[in-house]
Amino acid sequence: MTPPTDVRARAVLDKAAHENFPVAPRFLPRAWRNDLLAVYGCVRLLDDIGDGDLAPGGADAAALGVEPDLADDRPALLDAFEAELRRVFHAAADPGAGHRDGPGHPLLSALVPTVRRHALTPEPFLALIEANRRDQKVRRYGTWEELLGYCELSANPIGRLVLAVTGTTTPERVRRSDAVCTALQIVEHLQDVAEDLTQRDRIYLPAEDLERFRVTEADLAAPTANASVRALVAWEARRAHDLLNEGDPLVASVPGVLKVLLAGFVGGGRAALRAIRSARYDVLSATPRPTRVGVLRDAVAALGRAR
Repeated sequence: MTPPTDVRARAVLDKAAHENFPVAPRFLPRAWRNDLLAVYGCVRLLDDIGDGDLAPGGADAAALGVEPDLADDRPALLDAFEAELRRVFHAAADPGAGHRDGPGHPLLSALVPTVRRHALTPEPFLALIEANRRDQKVRRYGTWEELLGYCELSANPIGRLVLAVTGTTTPERVRRSDAVCTALQIVEHLQDVAEDLTQRDRIYLPAEDLERFRVTEADLAAPTANASVRALVAWEARRAHDLLNEGDPLVASVPGVLKVLLAGFVGGGRAALRAIRSARYDVLSATPRPTRVGVLRDAVAALGRAR
């Protein structure tokens, strides 16, 4: 299987280059790369639906079977995505199923052989759909525990899918992977505080922490971060750092080149945290992004710890 060449699909897959962590680097076996890209393409498409970031023109909506007048209706698009996902698993379970019974969107079609090859289950994808549905209704989180519950839906399924595709799932690895994925989600939230608030009216910083550091929503909407906002971001960054430490042993637990991939995930998170720290925790005036060199350096360090 090769990644889809459809223009819409390629535009989604090209976003992999802008993630904090490597999605499907070239050192992986080709089969793994293709399958990880197939998973990434569906997850990225789903997130674009939930964030209202689909390409203009309604082509994705049409491919999902959504009527033109509902092309901008996110709940309708999420329902259509779920229906398409169920077609993916139907087609994967029945190789003799006709084309009409399969998914219509090229990114979901590309997922069918991956699901079949690795006996993937729908649960991680359904959790991701639920996370995006929650984003349409829940725009503030009261406590750290509530935010962790959201990350359980929005982030942790990604690591579980990586383990499933690579055939390395164990309960302990899942636990470590969940810690890494939650950390990466928290880091992304910190990087995108301004964008989430101004463009999507969402705040992924617990209200109890805003109160603790005496930060208001007006403070988060300011062009630069004041001392209270910086202290709050530093606090949440420390939490993400602790989660990465909890997940760090995952790298040592897996065989072969998978160590390198997972070290890239951990290294990407640590490099992003370093970028936030280098910005003195001002995530409002600009989005702190790690450099490729920084990600590589932290990935090598994670490999060193694994040895």
